Amino acid sequence: MNFFKNKEKQTIKDKLEDLQRKARGQAEQQTKTIVGSNAILVNLHENLFKVRETLGNSDDIIIREIRIGNEGRVKGCLLYIDGLIDSQANHNFIMESLMLNLRTTDMEAAQESTGLSLLQYLKEMVLTVGDIQDITDFSALIDSLLTAKVILLFDGYVEGFAIEMKGAKERSVEEPTTETTIRGPREGFTENLRVNTSLIRKKIKDPNLWIESKKIGKVTKTNVSIMYIKGIVNDKVVEEVRRRLDGIKIDSILESGYIEELIQDKTWTPFPTMYHSERPDTITADLLEGRIAILIEGTPFVMTVPVVFPQFLQSPEDYYNRTDITTLLRFLRYLGFFIALLAPSLYVAVTTFHQEMLPTQLLISLAAQREGVPFPAFIEALAMEVTFEILREAGLRMPRAIGQAVSIVGTLVVGTAAVDAGFASAAMVIVVAITAISSFIVSNYELAIAIRMLRFPFMALAASFGLFGIIVGLIAMILHLCSLRSFGVPYMAPFAPFILDDQKDAIVRFPRWALFSRPRLIGKNNLIREDTPSPKPENRK
Repeated sequence: MNFFKNKEKQTIKDKLEDLQRKARGQAEQQTKTIVGSNAILVNLHENLFKVRETLGNSDDIIIREIRIGNEGRVKGCLLYIDGLIDSQANHNFIMESLMLNLRTTDMEAAQESTGLSLLQYLKEMVLTVGDIQDITDFSALIDSLLTAKVILLFDGYVEGFAIEMKGAKERSVEEPTTETTIRGPREGFTENLRVNTSLIRKKIKDPNLWIESKKIGKVTKTNVSIMYIKGIVNDKVVEEVRRRLDGIKIDSILESGYIEELIQDKTWTPFPTMYHSERPDTITADLLEGRIAILIEGTPFVMTVPVVFPQFLQSPEDYYNRTDITTLLRFLRYLGFFIALLAPSLYVAVTTFHQEMLPTQLLISLAAQREGVPFPAFIEALAMEVTFEILREAGLRMPRAIGQAVSIVGTLVVGTAAVDAGFASAAMVIVVAITAISSFIVSNYELAIAIRMLRFPFMALAASFGLFGIIVGLIAMILHLCSLRSFGVPYMAPFAPFILDDQKDAIVRFPRWALFSRPRLIGKNNLIREDTPSPKPENRK
């Protein structure tokens, strides 16, 4: 008897377990169906469940269920990410419009008279916001939600709205810190892409200024825009920029340097083949010459292509001062470039191999200074240069209030102590100091880094072969520069190939009335800036 009772209990238990397994399987299948579907569903709660599953129930996802109209016949829901939207604007222009200002009788009468559906009526006659986009699939919903938009869904409808409502805290437009000038605009780019494009739009009020936007980065989905002036830019270069950007397959883009490394023409070169700036006036001038600007969300630095070597030794201020002042400053920059590159190596070569080139009194003075120094000139110069580079890098990384003071004081103390201890001569300290000061005159930071990198190979060549080694190094550097291209444009233009018309804005800057043509290899589709060149001032009536 007990045997039959136990068997009956086991049968009932097995049936209950089967029912539970079937229920769990149906629930799992329903969940997979809801989460796996890419379309917005009719049931509002299923859509909300799908959003929570996709975003992992993140705490910053705000889901606010509402009733539309004073009678609340239609159920809706607002979804947004806390901290990314303007909460006050969301309350004033969306929630208040739908919940307080909208009367059900008026809504029904207006729909009947106009023939609009509920969603069309809300979009065209109720919501007082600027940018409203229709969304019908779930992936677009998630993308819009993650890009600081408010999502508005309705129960019983398979579509919704994505409403632009950005309100995250952002840095305001400030003066650039890396490109300071005495004369010129004081505004600089920010980390907001749309603010940056607007700063350029303010300067170029032309319908031919075109902007193309892309999303790059599988995880970050960073907004990247290319900007150019149609009719001036070379269309082949635009197509090449598009092709290289579309070929980027990477998880994240956090700064313009990511894209620069992925699309530059040549990787193994110390010289920059793309120009970047945080000044809108500089980027505007490049666009007007026929270049292409690449703007990236999240960084104040905007890149331009193609570039040429003389561009890195120019400053925005060159075009705000008179031609004589600008020409003098450019000569100083080129002189500073060669001093920063060759001063230590020339000192090593002359003191090691070519003492006969020095005046007798100077030679005696140098010999007396080096009498107690135990190292060769090359080791002495190498130690001082490395020490100065360490001090300069430390000054950059330390807090701004004390960084400059530490670097200056540290340099003075180390230099004086090195001379007193007999580790270096006073002449070597002077050479290193002149080299450092000359490197600061180079306006572009990336070119200054290239000079710092090449300084050490030139010192090694000078220590091995004297002036002959320096000349061989210069020839190799020039050959390397001439082999570089920036999106198809020769890097050393207009020097190699030599273009006579472009020499008026290479080293010497001609007067403004003479700069009536664009660089020949960059703006070749539209070379003339003016229909007729302006006459010389003395010929004007």
